[in-house]
Amino acid sequence: MDKEQGQGQLTVYLTTFLTNLVFTRIFLCQNLHRKEKTHTFAVYYLSSTLQQENNNELKPKTDKDMIEVQNLSFSYPGASSKVFDGFQLKLESGHTYGLLGRNGTGKSTLLYLASGLLRPKKGHLYIDGMESAQRDPLMLSRIFLVPEEFSLPEMSLQKYVSLIRPFYPRFNEQVLNDCLSAFELPDVRDLRQLSMGQKKKVFMSVALAAGTEWLLMDEPTNGLDIPSKATFRQVVAKNLSDDTTLIISTHQVHDVEQLIDHVVILDQSRLLCDASVGEITQRYSFETRQANEMSNEVLYAEPSLQGNNVIVPHAANEPETQLNLEMFFSAVTLGKIQM
Repeated sequence: MDKEQGQGQLTVYLTTFLTNLVFTRIFLCQNLHRKEKTHTFAVYYLSSTLQQENNNELKPKTDKDMIEVQNLSFSYPGASSKVFDGFQLKLESGHTYGLLGRNGTGKSTLLYLASGLLRPKKGHLYIDGMESAQRDPLMLSRIFLVPEEFSLPEMSLQKYVSLIRPFYPRFNEQVLNDCLSAFELPDVRDLRQLSMGQKKKVFMSVALAAGTEWLLMDEPTNGLDIPSKATFRQVVAKNLSDDTTLIISTHQVHDVEQLIDHVVILDQSRLLCDASVGEITQRYSFETRQANEMSNEVLYAEPSLQGNNVIVPHAANEPETQLNLEMFFSAVTLGKIQM
């Protein structure tokens, strides 16, 4: 038996044992983003009372409902450089964020720090006023992470849902069924019989059904074909809870363009952009111009079959244009425009 098989069987055993304990809540998560790319299915055992769960469900919104990063530093063991060094960020609740950046700029790491899977070397990261590194049961019940790479346990979907449902007071089985139907997986029974793409759709469906205040998705469209990407956008738009704040980390910016209302672009400890879609389109216009229409006002241009796609300063007397997120991302990361 190899190491991964042994870990998997031990996880299933511990999970089965813990679910038989009274007043036990189980948080199933994926300890997946490490430099060595190990994929360990982790189980956090968290004891609490049913009364606490009821109180969690009724917790009112406050001015602390945000993700706040304070002077955060982090590096992976053995790495020669830091992923973050003195990083600062505030993400208020009530938005759908696109967390963008080139590969290796810290997008995934930030999500794992926020969910408590990783702990900062210095500084703090707070979720709704609670420090993520403390892995408080209340904080963990308010957040759901869909990592890019993950493993699902070898069991039925019904059993899997029964294991995680007690931890999420607002879990909605109807939302789960609606999402699975939209993904054309209405009759899922055994998780072992699914392809990796199907498992991803199941896991995203469970994430939406959990109804958490914070939903973090890391490269959710990776591995999906074009029709499935369109379905993903439809499923999220239809089934995301009104009070759920969604953060999507991706380098496939076109896939999430229709979902987000706020853009965050990272370059490790540098925050290149933190602006709403409205703020961006009020400042810049996205147009297509022919060669004879090019001028000094063009801040960034990309050739296309129709001419040149350009970014220019938005004129006060002109209507706002639709954001071209892919082009905006390129212009920002290349230093052609600033926010």
